[in-house]
Amino acid sequence: MASAEQHHILARPTFDKPVKVLIVVSPYYKDIADNMVAGAKAEIEAAGATWDLVEMPGALEIPTAIGISDRRSSFDGYVALGCVIRGETTHYETVCNDSSRAIQMLGLQGICIGNGILTVENRKQAEVRADPADQNKGGGAAAAALHLIALSRKWGNQSKGIGFKPASDNILMAGNTDGKTTA
Repeated sequence: MASAEQHHILARPTFDKPVKVLIVVSPYYKDIADNMVAGAKAEIEAAGATWDLVEMPGALEIPTAIGISDRRSSFDGYVALGCVIRGETTHYETVCNDSSRAIQMLGLQGICIGNGILTVENRKQAEVRADPADQNKGGGAAAAALHLIALSRKWGNQSKGIGFKPASDNILMAGNTDGKTTA
C-alpha cells in the first residue's frame, strides 16, 4: 500500500521575486477537492507565494483553463486539482488519459504545472490521497509547480545560442578592416 512507503520530499524552493500561482480545480467531488485545495494553498503560502483559484466543471476542462489563463494572465505557474473515480464505463480512461496528456503537453511547452488530478479506483483511495494530514496530493502538486517555477526562473534568461544571427553580425561592411561591423 502506498501510504506505508517512504518518500523523499525535496526542500521547498525559495524565490527572490514574488510568485503568483493559479489553482485550477474541479469540485466534482467537493469534499475531496476542498481537501486538495487546502493542501495546495498551505504549500503555496509556505513558499511565500500568492494564489488565486478558479473552478472548472470536470477534469477535462482543467488543461483548457490553464492554457487560456497562461495566454491571457500573468501567473507564474498552475496547480491542477481534481478527482476521477473509476466507474462502470470507459469514460474513466478517457478522462484520465486525456486530462493527463493535455497537462503534459502544456508542460512541455514551458508552462509550470503541478498535476494533482487524482485517478483512483474508489472514494476511500481519493480521501486518503486528498487529506492534507495524510498523503496531501494537493500540497504535492503545488510543490511540483513551485519547483518548476524555480527551474524556469533559474534558466529563463539563458540562451544556448541556437538559431540564426542577423547578417549584419556575420558580415564585415565594405571598407572596414578592424573586424567590427559598422552601419
